[in-house]
Amino acid sequence: MEITVDPSTTSRRTFLSLAMATPIGAALAACGSSGPSTSTSTSGGSAAGGGATYWYLSGKPQEDVRKASVDRFNKANPDSQLKTNMFANDDYKTKVKTALGAGQAPTILWGWGGGGLKSWVDAGQVEDLTSWFGENAAVKDKILPSALPAATIDGKMYAIPTETVTPIVFYYNKQAFERIGAQPPQSWGDIMDLVPKFNAKNIAPFALAGQSRWTNMMWLEFMFDRIGGSEVFDAIFAGEKDAWSNPAAIEALTQVQNLVKANGFAKGFSSIAADNNADQALLYTGRAAMMVHGAWTYGSMRDQGGKFVSGDHLGYMNFPPVDGGKGDPSDTVGNPGQYLAISSKATAAEKETAKKFFATEVNSDANQQDWVNNGSVPVIKGVDAKFGSTKDADWLKFNYDLASKAKVFAQSWDQALSPAAAEVLLDNIAKLFQTKVSPQQFADNMNKVIGQ
Repeated sequence: MEITVDPSTTSRRTFLSLAMATPIGAALAACGSSGPSTSTSTSGGSAAGGGATYWYLSGKPQEDVRKASVDRFNKANPDSQLKTNMFANDDYKTKVKTALGAGQAPTILWGWGGGGLKSWVDAGQVEDLTSWFGENAAVKDKILPSALPAATIDGKMYAIPTETVTPIVFYYNKQAFERIGAQPPQSWGDIMDLVPKFNAKNIAPFALAGQSRWTNMMWLEFMFDRIGGSEVFDAIFAGEKDAWSNPAAIEALTQVQNLVKANGFAKGFSSIAADNNADQALLYTGRAAMMVHGAWTYGSMRDQGGKFVSGDHLGYMNFPPVDGGKGDPSDTVGNPGQYLAISSKATAAEKETAKKFFATEVNSDANQQDWVNNGSVPVIKGVDAKFGSTKDADWLKFNYDLASKAKVFAQSWDQALSPAAAEVLLDNIAKLFQTKVSPQQFADNMNKVIGQ
């Protein structure tokens, strides 16, 4: 099944192993999404003057919630206005990097926390918010504990967790399974058995936007966990020598490449980008049977997929176990939240506007309800009380249960690692899926950047 897309619209998503000591809410809608690069204003960064500024991601339906939050704040604060710009995922990363380097960052920086936030902290580019959180304990106390570690660097808080908890989900098209008379896979062995059956019916087993690279990464994150347990990546994150050569890691890399060689993904997957939702379209049109992707894709499939969601053709579950694997099948991976930081280069007045936005509008009741209405679970304690009256209640409960019962909720690798190591990772993941490197070559290449 081949599809042609615009190669300029690539995107990235991204995680850090977070042990779940307390129940959390789960869900969808947030990370690298879709849509062209657009802008709501022509304002520059904070250093350019003209008041506080806020840059964030475009892409429906998430951008509407972000915009509504700013609109509410500006209406309530006529003397402390926020000017906004929004960009498609990868374009955003480039713009922020350039702006930070030029000393013209926006007042408020949207991000994923983890390694990316640490790089900003190490460069002295973002404000230490530890004392502010101490003075605003109520703001911090309502945030899910699982979201806090990725906002914390060396014991200090540099960002406010916000928006949604978004695990990675195993989606499937019920009608595609009916066509071959099969049930959803309960193990890795089932997955491999299904591949030739779907291909025989001219249905791609899995949709994958391989050009975006981070989409491929989600497969490895699950396979490392399911085969060897969460400690396999924990060793990599801890900088242990040759940790990528763990036998469980080599086995995971081998099994995923075996799926590629068995034609487990849509033809031409390496030229499909996630930013334009082409991979999702393969699933909801029935040209692909399954897809491993972020919970944030539910909203766009509901809105763009006709009766795929409303007609009960969409199925979803946690990633199945691997036969003989050591991993806990309740573990999940994904985004424990999204994160807003404040530029250290902003003026005192701009910082005060940002902090007022954090205290009064970020994670407000209205903001939470907007996310729930979009099929998302906000990163807030007790938010499940808002699910009952929504059309997406079953989906929301699934995500809540998935995340709350996970013994480990792992942050995306390319966010947990440093930006430099993450780029090497994504490059080698692309090569692995294109069969340009072997599993051992992948491990050798990655061992060279451990700890960087």
